[in-house]
Amino acid sequence: MKKRWKKPAVAAAVLLLVCAAVYMNWRYTDNIQKNAGKTLGQTTLVSSQDGEKGQEPTAAPAEDDYFATARLSRKQARDNAISMLREAESDENAEQSVLNEASQTLQVLAAYTVAESQIESLVTAKGYADCVVFMGAESVSVVVAPPEGGLTATDAARIKDIVISETDYTAEQIKIMEAN
Repeated sequence: MKKRWKKPAVAAAVLLLVCAAVYMNWRYTDNIQKNAGKTLGQTTLVSSQDGEKGQEPTAAPAEDDYFATARLSRKQARDNAISMLREAESDENAEQSVLNEASQTLQVLAAYTVAESQIESLVTAKGYADCVVFMGAESVSVVVAPPEGGLTATDAARIKDIVISETDYTAEQIKIMEAN
């Protein structure tokens, strides 16, 4: 027996589930990073052959790992969402309104992907070590590798300016966080 989408409410429910999956995946990845308790890849140079003093460990490998993990999680969640939407689009018994909504949602997800990538590139071009962007319907979150001394109000304003110039979000809809 073939499935038949009877109401736009079903498409809205699918969209809601996709958004919830993306959010839960992001939160899960964030919790893993907070509870790790150990920085993977962090090394300390104790001494060199010239007798020079050892170097302080850097947090860059841990941040790089966080950003890589966050990007991978975002991509996997988005790929799952796109797969579900394409499946809905390919249902030959689906109503036109459901097909239109699935197509529109795919376009929104594609636009998010492009905008997130552009924002990440522009933020790193401004001198920040790395960042990852998560866009949603009502807000955008930017997680940044903080410069030495942490993010300042000037840093936040610079990052918000980039997000505003690349999207339609207002300053109130932009959340900026330091990666720990």
